[in-house]
Amino acid sequence: MDEFDSYQSPFSWRYASPEMRKIWSETNKRLLWRKLWVCLAEVEAEFGLVKPEQLADLKKNVEKIDIKKSLAHEAVSHHDLMAEVKTYASQCKVGGGIIHLGATSMDIKDNADVLQIAQALDMLIDETKALLLAIDEKIQTYAETPCIAFTHLQPAEPTTYGYRFANYAQDILADLIRLREIRSGLMGKGFKGAVGTSASYAELVGQENVERFESRISQVLGLPFYPVTTQTYTRMQDFHISSVLSGLGASIYKIAFDLRLLQSQPFGETSEPFGEKQVGSSAMPFKRNPIQLEKIDSLARSLSVLPQIAWQNAANSILERTLDDSANRRTTIPEAFLICDEIIHSLTDVFSGLKINLRQVETNLATYAPFANTERLMMTLVKAGADRQKVHESLRLHSMQAWQAVQAGKLNPLISLVSADIEFQKYLSPSKIGKLMSSSAYIGQAASRAGKFSKDIAIVISENK
Repeated sequence: MDEFDSYQSPFSWRYASPEMRKIWSETNKRLLWRKLWVCLAEVEAEFGLVKPEQLADLKKNVEKIDIKKSLAHEAVSHHDLMAEVKTYASQCKVGGGIIHLGATSMDIKDNADVLQIAQALDMLIDETKALLLAIDEKIQTYAETPCIAFTHLQPAEPTTYGYRFANYAQDILADLIRLREIRSGLMGKGFKGAVGTSASYAELVGQENVERFESRISQVLGLPFYPVTTQTYTRMQDFHISSVLSGLGASIYKIAFDLRLLQSQPFGETSEPFGEKQVGSSAMPFKRNPIQLEKIDSLARSLSVLPQIAWQNAANSILERTLDDSANRRTTIPEAFLICDEIIHSLTDVFSGLKINLRQVETNLATYAPFANTERLMMTLVKAGADRQKVHESLRLHSMQAWQAVQAGKLNPLISLVSADIEFQKYLSPSKIGKLMSSSAYIGQAASRAGKFSKDIAIVISENK
């Protein structure tokens, strides 16, 4: 049967990188199970429980994954891990009899899950760095490029494109720091048996040697273990991980949403990369839809709800363990990482090819910025001796007249109107009034703050954490 003759997850072929898919593949999962069995046997050999030739046999066959055979066993036993034990044992004529000695299923599965999560987090950390560098390139390029800012989806005061991008980067930088923190704090269940008491291992190595036994496995794996567990590691760890990934998704969603808005008319200031032969619409040949940005927001929306499931898994893990988290964790944990991988890559590609329509930026600035600069003019006039209330009323009347012109499709006449105001000329010259109404002169610290934050990005990215 062709692989597309039955349902395929879009993450199997459409979304996420091959590298991230490989981490969450069935092959990698089973390979990690086997490596954990080898690690367990290696330490058990140190305690005289496993013979050298048995350990050597396990190591020799560790990578001979045979999923079809394992699934055939599972069809009979209805237990995926024991099916893999049988498959592995059948390949190891010398060492097969000691596989899984002393362990319970979650000693293998939970630790393998954390090792997969560690691999996936390492990838996301590197990808987030690349995204930050792509945004930072735009920060540096447009740090001093004035544009009109918007609050309440209405024109506000001028800012710069570099400062707007720095605001985006600030959120992503915080996400990078949280990714590093959650990665450094990862802990496995360890090898503590059916309810976390290590009773089975105490029988094997003696009560007095249990802590040293588990500590050696931790050293060999390079993975710290929770000191206290039940049959599983605490599912609060999954909740914290999914929350960090969802937070990253929120940052990316906001950026993509903003860029979608700025790409729309009448903004028309940005555009995501659009291929020479790309089709925007099956019905409307002229369309240049922001499909990458829309895809990002669509996937991020799915990511946003996954912490709710992880919360339920943690809160409903009754007593020492129930199995009602198992089925959903097979999809929710991998898909959280697969979504993040896809949206980070996509936004990086967008920023790498993002176009800023400077002519439209200037047009929007000329249309709307004069209104914002009335505040600056009013403060200067009052400082020069004018009556604040009279100035406010005059500026309001001039602004209403200017808005009528703008809404009629004409150029904004506000600067010429206020420059010609006889009452204002008693305190300021027309040229001084015109200068005060200049957009480029009313961006505050936007450019300098953008430049400074660009340096902060370089510092955090270079940190070896």
